[in-house]
Amino acid sequence: MPGIVIIGTQWGDEGKGKIVDLLARDAAMVVRFQGGNNAGHTIVRDGEEFKFHLIPSGILHPGKTCVIGNGVVVDPSVLIGELDGLRRRRVDVGGLRLSANAHLIMPYHVMLDTAGEAKLGKLEIGTTKRGIGPCYADKSARLGIRVQDLLDPKILRKKIAAALEPKQQLLRPFARDPKLDLHAMTEEYLSYGHRLEPHIADTSRLCWDALDSDQTVLFEGAQAAMLDLDHGTYPFVTSSNPIAGAACVGAGVGPTDIDEVWGVCKAYATRVGAGPFPSELTDEVGVHLRDRGHEFGTTTGRERRCGWLDLVALRYATRLNRLSTLAITKLDVLSGLDPLRVAVRYRGSEGAVFEEFPYHQSILHSAKPEYEDYPGWEGDISGCRSEADLPAEARDYLAAISDNVGVAVGVIGVGPGREQVISTGVRAG
Repeated sequence: MPGIVIIGTQWGDEGKGKIVDLLARDAAMVVRFQGGNNAGHTIVRDGEEFKFHLIPSGILHPGKTCVIGNGVVVDPSVLIGELDGLRRRRVDVGGLRLSANAHLIMPYHVMLDTAGEAKLGKLEIGTTKRGIGPCYADKSARLGIRVQDLLDPKILRKKIAAALEPKQQLLRPFARDPKLDLHAMTEEYLSYGHRLEPHIADTSRLCWDALDSDQTVLFEGAQAAMLDLDHGTYPFVTSSNPIAGAACVGAGVGPTDIDEVWGVCKAYATRVGAGPFPSELTDEVGVHLRDRGHEFGTTTGRERRCGWLDLVALRYATRLNRLSTLAITKLDVLSGLDPLRVAVRYRGSEGAVFEEFPYHQSILHSAKPEYEDYPGWEGDISGCRSEADLPAEARDYLAAISDNVGVAVGVIGVGPGREQVISTGVRAG
């Protein structure tokens, strides 16, 4: 083997794509196992920026098999757009494989997602309005349309009709929208099927074959642990499970196929959308982090909420995923800030101290962080290529994070470029 899972440890946007791209050099296969085009992974290669929403980040490495697993929900128009965009940039996409069992985002899913957020008003969750949640809901209700259905016109038409029937009341405001015409929708999706057919495969078997041949397989997560449907800050979460355990379900492999779990963490914290964020900064430091870190969503362009690193949440994510290695990104963004603060515990509204992440939402929503301070450093560190090149204060900051969560740091990001990383030589296990 090994099978290596790469997940986000915060609220997403940690730079997972860059770490996947880095580790993909030594892998045979990269598998995206959950989420949809509500995700956005950005990679900078030779000064050129690539943004991915569905296609695994390893696609920039020639000869790699890149799999969209059964746990992903796929908007076929978005996927085809990504494929066409990469072809125009002369990126070989022949290695992309799409699970026949992945579920499809339909036009009515997007409509329901948009209408649902509007109905919630001030209580909105902050979804990307891409139809992700309604698609996963149909999957659970056994009303989903799967990739393999694109290859059978009769089945596709029957399944779309069956999925639409119980939604008539909810879709009434969109009754005249031509996108909801059964015939037109069927024909549109059949055309997507013709385009995607060369990529459709039994992707679980592809994973088995690679693992059984002692090849390295990377399992790429989207979003992050604190947005997990079961274990995150519910209901302000995504509609899937972006934790390491979900890689087995979303890719169709067994638990013993996973050898390492890499957790990606920013040197500070960000969050997009609504929901509790104890270490959020609403002052000039928060604005500095946003502007210096270019903290705007890859998928939506929304401003990210910024704050100090939250070690309470990071310890929780570490245990939840049983991390074996940490990758800390955007360390360069902290240059010039002094002191650097990290949240080490929370204090509740009634004075109770929480060393562990609170399970009760009422506590979490009112929790205030208690900080420990570390000295900052001056100067640009984006050219550093070894730990020894970093200022002593930066090394101490990284050591404090590692010591607090009990996981060694394997990779340090010091800039957006593909080459702006420091490998410490630490590997899992």
